[in-house]
Amino acid sequence: MMNHQAKKLEELVASNNKNKSKKTRFVAITSGKGGVGKSTISSNLAYVLSQSGLNVGIFDADIGLANLDVMFNVKIKKNILHVLKGEATVSDILIPITRNLILIPGESGDEILKYSNQALFERFMQEAEILDKLDIMIIDTGAGIGEHIRMFIDAADDVIVVTVPDPAAITDAYATIKTIAALRDDIGLIMNQVKSEKEAVAVYEKIKKVALANIGTNLDLKLIGKINSDIKVSSSVKQRALFSASYPSSGVHKDIIAIADNISKNLERNMLVTPSESGLSGLFKRLVKHF
Repeated sequence: MMNHQAKKLEELVASNNKNKSKKTRFVAITSGKGGVGKSTISSNLAYVLSQSGLNVGIFDADIGLANLDVMFNVKIKKNILHVLKGEATVSDILIPITRNLILIPGESGDEILKYSNQALFERFMQEAEILDKLDIMIIDTGAGIGEHIRMFIDAADDVIVVTVPDPAAITDAYATIKTIAALRDDIGLIMNQVKSEKEAVAVYEKIKKVALANIGTNLDLKLIGKINSDIKVSSSVKQRALFSASYPSSGVHKDIIAIADNISKNLERNMLVTPSESGLSGLFKRLVKHF
């Protein structure tokens, strides 16, 4: 039944695959364990990218933890699961954060599509076209390496693992990288809460050395950037504010800008691709393949 439904959905997605004005780049941000600042980085990164003039969506793929509503200081009443159940429209659930930034409240991946039928999915794909102008979508996944997290990782153009220079966190980050490497060779790494760039590079080199020795030399593990340990970050989280908005002249804001610049370089290369997958409907076109 599920396979039959999935085939119908795939046919439907193909019929909805019109030429778009641009191809949205999907960036999944994940971590080996909780508490390493993944959602803080995702939210601030989305904000900084939107401030640069890009149209940005941030998709909360781990709504159970209610991280992003806290980061952006907004209230979420309904999420994407309500849309797939036919209990809300896409427009109902979207939360504008700034002029170029939209929060898309999600649901854990194993719930997505479970309740949808062809008629509801067709309506969803049509409604989701309002997000087809997105340049980039940040997918804030849950921590760990569960099946539904792998689904989002497989659907993304870029995958970035966040970790901190703590032995347990580094071990979990390596385990996550090893799991992701079974799906793709290119993986990004962000070192959070470091004392300096020197420390970030040292930890990255250590992880890379072990990974290349045990996973294989095809692995392309890149250091996307680092964020220094700073009281401004935890202070902002407590105040339900973005540190990039509250402290625009801080070192941590400059760290996020450097990370955003690295991601934007990939976006520029992506523009050379013939546009075919855009916005939220583009993401679901990829996710459908897993059902």
